[in-house]
Amino acid sequence: MNDFLKGVKDVSPFITGVSPFGLIYGVTAAKSGLSFIQSFTMSQIIFAGASQIAFIEQLNSNSSWLIIIATVFMINLRMAMYSASLAPYYKDLSTAKKAFMSYFLVDQAYAVTISKIANDKSVNKFKYYMGAGITMWTVWQISTLIGILLGTTIPSSFSLEFAIPLTFMAILVNFLKEKRFIITAIVSGACMILLKQIPLNLGFFVAVFAGVFAGKIYKKGIKNAALQ
Repeated sequence: MNDFLKGVKDVSPFITGVSPFGLIYGVTAAKSGLSFIQSFTMSQIIFAGASQIAFIEQLNSNSSWLIIIATVFMINLRMAMYSASLAPYYKDLSTAKKAFMSYFLVDQAYAVTISKIANDKSVNKFKYYMGAGITMWTVWQISTLIGILLGTTIPSSFSLEFAIPLTFMAILVNFLKEKRFIITAIVSGACMILLKQIPLNLGFFVAVFAGVFAGKIYKKGIKNAALQ
């Protein structure tokens, strides 16, 4: 099978979670009073569900543009960690090609790609990543478009908001196969609960870095034990 299609196939299970997520954004944007062009263009520019919904919520709360931009920036800061994780595998690509790839970097594409390229040296890393990334981009654009067009006609009884945590849980389960990832999840989850009241969603970032640090410490400890 073509490596591009392998990326499409491996990321496809996430479609069932991402599609309702996109609908939620589209409906939320339509209810907020944004025009069709404004709502749909945001999906091309930001292309990040949690950030787009946060943008709308901040806008509806009459927050300043500085706060809105800072919120979107902080929520998307995890993409920098994803990039750092993927960078060693794509260091031979041109800057232009890596810049193009960065546009399609989302949680689902990262999750399947890092798992694949770390364990399968024969796969074409660029084609595989683009298969996963373009699939998620296409699903997101279609689902947000439908949500915007349907607007308030989707009944609240559908409970589409449950798709958001379910989507990220599906990504998390894919990683919980090693002890260091389990430790990372436990530490970051505990910190998030303890620090959820910190303003500007800063607790999220403390939790992320605490989890990563815990995972690194555990991995380093295992290596040191193996050398002794």
